[in-house]
Amino acid sequence: MINTIIFDLGAVLIDWNPHYVYRTIFDDEQEMINFLETVCTSDWNEEQDAGRSLLEGTELLIAQFPEHEANIRAFYGRWIEMLGEPFHGTVEILRQLKASNKYKIYALTNWSAETFPFAVAHFDFLDWFDGIVVSGAEKMRKPTPAFYQILLDRYNVNPTEALFIDDNHRNVLASEKMGIKTIHFKSEEQLSTELHELGIL
Repeated sequence: MINTIIFDLGAVLIDWNPHYVYRTIFDDEQEMINFLETVCTSDWNEEQDAGRSLLEGTELLIAQFPEHEANIRAFYGRWIEMLGEPFHGTVEILRQLKASNKYKIYALTNWSAETFPFAVAHFDFLDWFDGIVVSGAEKMRKPTPAFYQILLDRYNVNPTEALFIDDNHRNVLASEKMGIKTIHFKSEEQLSTELHELGIL
């Protein structure tokens, strides 16, 4: 019996995309993509999600790529512009789950502790959670098993009674290895269908 729902945030409930900023910087789409694949990479950003300070991450990258200093500084200097709209269909699912009063609802997110307050100020539905565990604050991130364990221990969650929703396959696999039932999020419609099939919605 599922009594706990654990949501990822980015790409599930919140649209976050560096392209929103860098399309205003680069005239050429491929040049922008190359920059994000070779300079301000996902792996680099994930180190800030894992607790490295934005200043340290920025200065380390500028030391490697001094010719890109202005564009590197734009990553966190204009970070709030990378926030898009919420995914309204998923937010509505969250609202229904909260309104049912059947489930404890948590979030487990890879997010810098320094930028997460901007998201909290921007999206009212983040107040609906019974608890949120932020990787940057814990200095570890998904898919590290110990990061999931923090949430389980902090909120006394039995993994066999929990459901985890994430768009990243590696994070889903890590959750499954810990005995947590998972949904690999691909769309709002698919999530709704799977929750109905499980009798949760």
